[in-house]
Amino acid sequence: MISISEAKPSDFPVIREIAQITWPVAYGSFISKAQLDYMLEKFYSDAALNDNFSTKNHRFLLVKQDTICLGFASYEHHYLGGTKTRLHKIYLLPESQRKGAGKLLLAEVEKLALENNDTIISLNVNRFNSAFHFYKKLGFEKVGEEDIELDFGYLMEDYNLEKRLL
Repeated sequence: MISISEAKPSDFPVIREIAQITWPVAYGSFISKAQLDYMLEKFYSDAALNDNFSTKNHRFLLVKQDTICLGFASYEHHYLGGTKTRLHKIYLLPESQRKGAGKLLLAEVEKLALENNDTIISLNVNRFNSAFHFYKKLGFEKVGEEDIELDFGYLMEDYNLEKRLL
């Protein structure tokens, strides 16, 4: 049985492990190993995850099949003080993809957004990431493009996507 639960800081090690498994699959064909290592440390270190949770008010969800964690999502309501919920992260283990778990995670974020009076889900997706098609299929529309400069000359080349909630 597949279930979704709210993650706590004690779940950060499993979130980090999933990121370390999924990122090379998702990005390895177009981002260097050095950049992957840098970004994983930047976004998934204990300090980064704790800051997201404690200071930036990001919430995390885990999707599990029985006791096995298949993936996670993180989101933030009232993003930038508005009526958007920002989907910051959503990753599923490669062997868990295309089985409905990602749709369930996204549906839960949408439900929580509506419960918090947000009317839009927004996210960024790398322009070369095949997940772009997953989001399009689920009703997201491209509303812009953004290049985000990181340290060491690394660049995140993203599409900005939004989905209006009913």
